[in-house]
Amino acid sequence: MRTYKLHLIRHGMTEGNVNGQYIGVTDISITTNGIIELNDLREKGIYPKCGLVFSSPMIRATETAKIIFPDQDIIINDNLREIDFGEFEGKTADELKDREDYTKWVSGELAAAPGGEATIEFATRLCTGIGQIVRRMMDEEVYSAGVVMHGGAIMTLLSVAAVPRRRMAQWACGNGRGYTIRITPSLYQKSGILEVIGEIPDGEANLITGKQKEIMQ
Repeated sequence: MRTYKLHLIRHGMTEGNVNGQYIGVTDISITTNGIIELNDLREKGIYPKCGLVFSSPMIRATETAKIIFPDQDIIINDNLREIDFGEFEGKTADELKDREDYTKWVSGELAAAPGGEATIEFATRLCTGIGQIVRRMMDEEVYSAGVVMHGGAIMTLLSVAAVPRRRMAQWACGNGRGYTIRITPSLYQKSGILEVIGEIPDGEANLITGKQKEIMQ
């Protein structure tokens, strides 16, 4: 049976990443240094050839997709957009550390940031988006696709649907990096399982530490 590969790639560096802000629905571009880094990674040949390229509708994602896949049309999938951080949008962990609702949200006691999107709704939306992509690949008989999305989206998706099983923070990846997943139709249709089979770049340790682990949008 033919399998399908999806290459999940986090968008390039933004000022929000640099500043450690929670940036979800705020539509910002990648930085000049982010553009330079993506071009360098592309020139090194780390990105796989893809029959289709999908992207979150956010500017930082579409800009990234156009840089690393310059010769292909970019297909927008609204379900790949980042989570809405509500009242925490644009703020840093240091700015929020004294808020009781922030502490409860970080610990998992609150399902959503005040005025924001619940994590379970976010995860469900992401799984729906991946399902739409897989169906299109099957319909068009395309076996490799690029998917440009957000750090938090990659972490959330893989923590709920991927094997091997890992905690969310263990799926963190750097800007312009990501993971390759394999879809086996019979397994996927039965259980929705995504098999992580590689890193982008191949063999590079994608896990990161410190403040970047906290702010992965």
